[in-house]
Amino acid sequence: MPSLELLKIDKTWTIFLDRDGVINQEKREEYVLNWNQFKFYNGSLESIHLLTTIFGKIIVVTNQRGVGRGIISNEDLIEIHTNMKSSIEAAGGNIAGIYACTNIADNHPNRKPNTGMAIAAQNDFPDIIFSKSIMVGNKLSDMQFGRNAGMFTVFLATTHPETTFPNQLIDFRFDSLTDFVKAL
Repeated sequence: MPSLELLKIDKTWTIFLDRDGVINQEKREEYVLNWNQFKFYNGSLESIHLLTTIFGKIIVVTNQRGVGRGIISNEDLIEIHTNMKSSIEAAGGNIAGIYACTNIADNHPNRKPNTGMAIAAQNDFPDIIFSKSIMVGNKLSDMQFGRNAGMFTVFLATTHPETTFPNQLIDFRFDSLTDFVKAL
């Protein structure tokens, strides 16, 4: 397993963040339906600010099947992401792009663990190099997404602490985004 120090992370690196369970509290077996239900984890705004000082780009990639199922409107999803981005910017952070897969099909190219959202981000930001990228998520599908795209992976045990580690999909494991940023 690589050491974080050996990665020599600088502004040429990109960090990909999942949303629910990484930036904000995930609702177990439910969806965050609107901005009023969106709750940042303690420390996540400060952590994203610090990540902004370390990485060249921060990209959010999130599966949002609730839209495809008609449980949340696309307008509400856009409002959540607009307000999330504004809150992050007000705290000194910067999100270069937010990519959401609203399709319900597991085999849709944009649905993690498939790499469509990573490819879309790279198309929008051609300086993204996947071998100089880290995927941070709270599910094994996030880790598989990172592996499929050729990224390093960081598993956060926020919602699935029972996930076994070591695991071939996981390079690093931390309890929270704050703990990961402290290790950097």
